[in-house]
Amino acid sequence: MRPKIYLFGDSITEESFADGGWGATLANHFGRTIDVVLRGYSGYNTRWALKVIDKVFPAVESGGSDGGAPPLAVTVFFGANDACLPDRCSAFQHVPLNEYRQNLRAIVSVLKKQWPKTVVILITPPPIDEGGRLRHPYVENPSGLPERTNEAAGAYAKACIEVAAECGLPVIDLWTIIQEYPNWKKDCLRDGLHLAKGGNRIVYEEVVSKLKNEGISLENLAVDLPLIADIDPNDPLKAFQ
Repeated sequence: MRPKIYLFGDSITEESFADGGWGATLANHFGRTIDVVLRGYSGYNTRWALKVIDKVFPAVESGGSDGGAPPLAVTVFFGANDACLPDRCSAFQHVPLNEYRQNLRAIVSVLKKQWPKTVVILITPPPIDEGGRLRHPYVENPSGLPERTNEAAGAYAKACIEVAAECGLPVIDLWTIIQEYPNWKKDCLRDGLHLAKGGNRIVYEEVVSKLKNEGISLENLAVDLPLIADIDPNDPLKAFQ
């Protein structure tokens, strides 16, 4: 059975299997070596994620959540919704910063308790283009003010990085990396929050890089079943013996 990588997060993860998404590109990259499994939940924050994590990854005595071996890695990508402002139109998604830290630690603890050798990669929330959020609201917004700000997202990104350091985990500082691109608001985000083509490419490349640093790369993985190049045209069935 192929090893697995789970992608656990909010809508930025749920949408990652769309055309050009970072999850779909990751699955294509690993092809016949790893199954990339989507566990994205639009709108979720760390409080809700912690409530459902046992259903998302039910404990199984024999190993992984499907009864097989533990996954090679899990990406944990929450914070964009936690960082909604408590006095704006998406206040119901807001999680206070200190609780966000505690919830991230708890999520990591659940994963590591179930799968001690699995690589857990934390990903910070992306930066916010506040003008883009005003142009693309998801709920009625009578205040005319953005429900998220880049400053708030940055605070949650910093907290995510701190938790990763405390837990000894690799982390992708997406908030900082995206803003290093001159036209990031247009090239990396499609609505001030969710990823455009450029943003998806960044996440994909960063995840591949972090996995490689942990020893998970195409060079170190076995291909699933014989390749066509390994099948003898004069005796095809020999390859399957």
